[in-house]
Amino acid sequence: MFVMSVPASQTFPDVGVSRPASNANKVDLPAPEAPTIATGSPAAISNETERTMVSKPSGLLTCLVRLSALRTLSKLGSALALGVCWWLIAFSDAAAASDRTVLVLGDSLSAGYGIKPAQGWVALLEKRLQTQGYEYRVVNASISGETSGGGLERLPRALEAHKPAIVILELGANDGLRGLPLAQTRDNLTKMVAGARDKGAKVLLVGMRLPPNYGQRYTTDFMNMYREIAKSSRVALVPFLLQSVALKPALMQADGLHPTADAQPALLDTLWPQLTPLLQKR
Repeated sequence: MFVMSVPASQTFPDVGVSRPASNANKVDLPAPEAPTIATGSPAAISNETERTMVSKPSGLLTCLVRLSALRTLSKLGSALALGVCWWLIAFSDAAAASDRTVLVLGDSLSAGYGIKPAQGWVALLEKRLQTQGYEYRVVNASISGETSGGGLERLPRALEAHKPAIVILELGANDGLRGLPLAQTRDNLTKMVAGARDKGAKVLLVGMRLPPNYGQRYTTDFMNMYREIAKSSRVALVPFLLQSVALKPALMQADGLHPTADAQPALLDTLWPQLTPLLQKR
């Protein structure tokens, strides 16, 4: 079958093509973002829009805002007051802790050379303080091999960090064993005593003695040096820490210089009578 197409007698507008209205006065366009209410004039649209706007805050809204601000300020004030209270408590605790601190600045005799730290006389000191009702904490800043010169360099930082009430100064033995000039050792120890006292700490000076092979004059002057410093500085003195053990081989290590663990209670007993007058109970 043969199909023929015949052109239409009428032509219709193309789909998707718009043409302007023949009469613009008859076109109503809705106002943007406004209710779809037909209006006769732009003035009506303007009046309707103005009625939907609030030019002044309502009294209720203002009251709520003020109440919210007051509550916020109240919370901030409470938080600030709580923070200040916690700061005061922490500061008070830190000050109390520093007032109850014993700082030990020494050499291997106080550092516990050749034994466990818990066996040394410094550790035993802390236990005795607690059992006898002295609420002190003990800070052991002793180092094996330390000299009076090294202690003089370290002391300011230790005083600043721990703010001790009492400083036990056990140094000078290594100076003597090295044959250093006694005038230098005396000067270092005197400066350490003065530095600790300037920070408000009480000082207990712990003396030592040297083996006789260093010569009578040097060993005698070394022994007397501690007495002279204690007298001129007016501080408490333990003349010889190893007084009760030095001549007992069973209580000394193989080197003949350092006491054993069994000797540590005796060292504490030697020091204790000079320390107790410096202690205070709460």
